[in-house]
Amino acid sequence: MTEELLDATDHEILGLLREDARRTLSDIAGRVTLSTAAVKRRIDRLRETGVITGFTVQVDHAKLGWGIEAFTELRFVGNTKVAEILRTTTRMPEAQAVFTIAGDPDALVWLRVRDMAHLQTTIDEIRRHHQVTGTKTLIALESWSRGH
Repeated sequence: MTEELLDATDHEILGLLREDARRTLSDIAGRVTLSTAAVKRRIDRLRETGVITGFTVQVDHAKLGWGIEAFTELRFVGNTKVAEILRTTTRMPEAQAVFTIAGDPDALVWLRVRDMAHLQTTIDEIRRHHQVTGTKTLIALESWSRGH
């Protein structure tokens, strides 16, 4: 499904679900002035076409003891395949997301750790990978996200 096939009501439904994925169909229906059945059909269509890929929960990681976020740029040996770049960190519980990048650096890794010692251990682990030639880490002071 492409952007052109979504109408304003679809976008409104998506926005409401981004705010709270546990909204009831009747709550959404009241906000977009459709019947509950019509909202269900639209959400089902958005799921079937892959626009909605799942429903999730937002967690306060600081309350779980993983309150530090950092972003690490990774540089690799020139002949490293993209799949290998991804494998370098995707198995690490500290890695929240990995983005391969065209240009320099080769990848950006979003990390979440308990404290500075944990961050240092995590960076050391990444650097031990035989194809990583360099890293640069930025620590997030505060964050905001539109949601997924």
